[in-house]
Amino acid sequence: MKVLVIGSGGREHTLVWKIKQSTLVKEVFCAPGNGGISKLATCVPIKANDLKSLADFVEKEGIDLTVVGPEEPLVLGIVNEFEKRGLRIFGPNQKAAQIEGSKVFAKELMQKYNIPTAEFAIFSDPKLAKDYVQEKGAPIVIKADGLAAGKGVIPARTIEQALEAIDLIMVKKVFGQAGEKIVIEEFLDGEEASFLVFSDGENVLALPSSQDHKPIYDDDKGPNTGGMGAYSPAPIVTRGVEKHIMQDIIYPAIQGLAKEGSPYKGVLYAGLMIKNGQPKLLEFNCRFGDPEAQPLLMRLKTDLVEILNAVVDGNLKNQTLKIDPRPSVCVVMASGGYPGSYEKGKVISGLGVAENMENVMVFHAGTSFKDGNFYTAGGRVLGVTALGKTLPDAISTAYEAIKSISWEGVYYRKDIGFKALRHLGRFVGIVIGSTSDKKIMLEAKNTLRELFIPCEMTLASAHRSPERVINYAKTAKEKGIKVIIAGAGYAAHLAGVIAAHTTLPVIAVPLATSPLNGMDALFSSVQMPSGVPVAVVGINGAKNAALLAAQILALNDKSLAKALENMKKQMALEIEKIEL
Repeated sequence: MKVLVIGSGGREHTLVWKIKQSTLVKEVFCAPGNGGISKLATCVPIKANDLKSLADFVEKEGIDLTVVGPEEPLVLGIVNEFEKRGLRIFGPNQKAAQIEGSKVFAKELMQKYNIPTAEFAIFSDPKLAKDYVQEKGAPIVIKADGLAAGKGVIPARTIEQALEAIDLIMVKKVFGQAGEKIVIEEFLDGEEASFLVFSDGENVLALPSSQDHKPIYDDDKGPNTGGMGAYSPAPIVTRGVEKHIMQDIIYPAIQGLAKEGSPYKGVLYAGLMIKNGQPKLLEFNCRFGDPEAQPLLMRLKTDLVEILNAVVDGNLKNQTLKIDPRPSVCVVMASGGYPGSYEKGKVISGLGVAENMENVMVFHAGTSFKDGNFYTAGGRVLGVTALGKTLPDAISTAYEAIKSISWEGVYYRKDIGFKALRHLGRFVGIVIGSTSDKKIMLEAKNTLRELFIPCEMTLASAHRSPERVINYAKTAKEKGIKVIIAGAGYAAHLAGVIAAHTTLPVIAVPLATSPLNGMDALFSSVQMPSGVPVAVVGINGAKNAALLAAQILALNDKSLAKALENMKKQMALEIEKIEL
């Protein structure tokens, strides 16, 4: 077979890599492709939205199967164009692709077929939209109807932000025709997950769960991006949750589209919000997620081309998926400035080291290749993807590979997969009594992060906000926190108050913020009455507090125990290197 993959990102590099492994495939082409893809496939300089030129190329070259990566050509009707010419293509037709191409179409489908989703309203008049926002209040979500390069969904925390979003989309028309209509919907809280299935229009074959990381900065801060990393599986999607997803969301959507006269053939992506074991649908996408495709296809052991053919031929019923049980993690490396403006043409070094690591693949998202060197050519540049025996192992391997890769201005998140680690029992709460304590206590946060231990930092004073401290202590366990570190100065009663209201281990860090240089905080922390234990480290000993918390967690975490052992060995080696 000759196969053409349409697109130029990390998702398309992953598809080319997987398709090339098939025994059914003789040659792979990609249009337009990128620097990394050019090492695996013949890149053709045709844009993904040039439907006629793509169809002409397929006819001329005798391509047996075309696989569409991005959503734009699907929404423009590339499947209709190809099928009209009798060409085999993987993806939904133009009407079915409206499930992503139009938020209005998607929400009306959800409503008609009772798919659980956020309460919503549709507007074509900005004044009526603003009146609705004033009535409903905030937080609230504003969505442009059409495709907006992943930037058309604006969560507004305040009414002012919501009104600005309406003006941005409908009055200033920053997304053009995509903003002729908007959907305004309730803000859903919980934990997000992605769930992808293959469908031949009637039958469905589910891939494992995954989770994307949209915001640019750690701890899900900052503006949204195309995705800064992903992992699979997502622990939030339990067997029970998956059953709900299939019964309440996937099957009703596939059956509903068939009833509407547009059977869905391709990959259907459900973006979900999960709370208390109940999934609600945020959005549908009509293609593989990017970067979810990277960890998912790393885990797929079945010949992908056999599945793609079965979808196109309407023969998915007899297919099964064989999945590698090992978790996989993808960390996106981006150009400095992304998702805003950024420079291109930076030389990328160290790729060879990462690519030679076991269980690691480096997928190119925005690169060019010239004169023997790879250069940055986009916002998202690389997707470093790793498999591991456990999720912590996969995360560690991905970040180890990243250490060898560099270019001027490179940026990546340091916490990809941390939400999953919380479900595995790794979660520490850090409480500080004053903003002045933050600088020292960041040492604890940074040390925990080095060990791939998620944590949260909360400001709560035992004396100035005692109710906040007590509430934190009482609810910490139900949030999944396993150990609490409390840092405070002066008459530091913070750790003691917390310990009085929880059975979780509490570690006190006395801080030298008073004229007594922390001696007062040390004595206040260490002299606890019988029955209210608090572990106390040295003055300003935030790093040791983090290590002690890690050792407590490691009692039930072999991977973490091994990481701590390696840290101690490295510390010993550093001492041996010192010459007196």
